[in-house]
Amino acid sequence: MTIVPAQFDDLDRQIIVALQRNGRASWTEIAEQTGTSLATATRRGQSLLHAGVVRVGVSSGIHSPGTADMFVLRIGCRAGMQMQVARELAKRTDLRFLSVVTGSCDLLAELVCQRAQSLHVRMIDEIQTIDGVEDCASDLVLHAYKVSQTWARHLIADDPGPSDVEEPHSCDPSHFDETDLRILEQLREDGRATLRSVGEVIGVNQTTVRRRLDAMRERGCAWVLTLVAASALGFESEIIFTISVRPSRLEAVADELATYVGVRYLAATLSCSLMCELILPSTADVYDFVTHGLGTIDGVLGWTTNVELLTLRRGFLETPWWRGVLEGDELRRARALP
Repeated sequence: MTIVPAQFDDLDRQIIVALQRNGRASWTEIAEQTGTSLATATRRGQSLLHAGVVRVGVSSGIHSPGTADMFVLRIGCRAGMQMQVARELAKRTDLRFLSVVTGSCDLLAELVCQRAQSLHVRMIDEIQTIDGVEDCASDLVLHAYKVSQTWARHLIADDPGPSDVEEPHSCDPSHFDETDLRILEQLREDGRATLRSVGEVIGVNQTTVRRRLDAMRERGCAWVLTLVAASALGFESEIIFTISVRPSRLEAVADELATYVGVRYLAATLSCSLMCELILPSTADVYDFVTHGLGTIDGVLGWTTNVELLTLRRGFLETPWWRGVLEGDELRRARALP
């Protein structure tokens, strides 16, 4: 399945943006936000979810199973092996993010490693032994400044502005008990599952599920994540900037970059760099960001970039479209053979 903007009209896009605001919003709430009837919002929204265009899941912080560190991995592959390696890596539940990219590496990922586990085993004995992997460079993530879902909010005219510009909360493992973790496990795959159905599976009542989920979300220990291909909303550019920053200006530069709506993710790494994921409607918008934004910030020394070609995992969740994209590419190649 190749996702192109022409597949969706304005109402489809507005429903998707409403789900980005709150993936667990009722169809009644979504109908009110998009100015359509309940029947239409329900039919259109369920169609988008069932088609795999959009996925709603509940994600948690990296520390929920136990204290952990996160590493940015830049993986180089043997020529023609990028997709095969990506398929293998997509099976790993310890990757928060995975994308096939352009630039100095072929794949970019975020690996979460529990403090009690061996990074050596993960990096050298597992990832670097995958057939097709030629090299793998890593960098420790020190601090996350921003994780956002509001990059497409302009598609709903009355959107009041960003609601998630604050720094993400870092939860301690003590903030979760066994019941909390079981609730998250049930909602990870289907973030719109009813609270009653979740309670029935784990053996608690609906009220308990609601109270615990609300508490985790209010503390910033769990969040509802709506995954959608940027192209489905007409966005052309998904780029990861690795920005070199003067050490004394690291936090100030991050604070300024975090104010940009198009900045979806922003984190500091041990190499005194900022990893900045940018999503914008067009190449012209990227040019404006680079020339009138990033290039003017005091403390920025330079940057390198990776354009995202296909994202397979985000927020620990598998994107719903990547398998269809690869299957479509393979089918087209097979048809082209003599």
